[in-house]
Amino acid sequence: MEFSVDIWLRGDNHATTEVIAPVGPEPRAWTDLEVAAVLAGMLRALERARSPDSAPDRPIALRGFSWIVNPFENGGVVIALELTLGAVVAGPFDIPEKELTAMIARVVAAERGVSETVH
Repeated sequence: MEFSVDIWLRGDNHATTEVIAPVGPEPRAWTDLEVAAVLAGMLRALERARSPDSAPDRPIALRGFSWIVNPFENGGVVIALELTLGAVVAGPFDIPEKELTAMIARVVAAERGVSETVH
């Protein structure tokens, strides 16, 4: 599946758009693995915008950024990531906001080694 990402680098006065294709199934069929691939694809797109010569398979850590899932004006939802480097927004995706938010929370928590259980 291809989708657009809008990229803003801090210090630039313009945004760029790139099309990436990190996953196969449509959003309603995503598992946590596809969500992790989408987030990694977004982070790699941001890195390419900053450093076009960076290795395309450079390791990605799913931590150190703020994220949110927001409704899109024409339907669906978008994922927005913000880092000190800049921001990247992907979508829109045809998946319920609550479902995608829960999947991203699980993926990010798993990367940090945090259990969802609170005692």
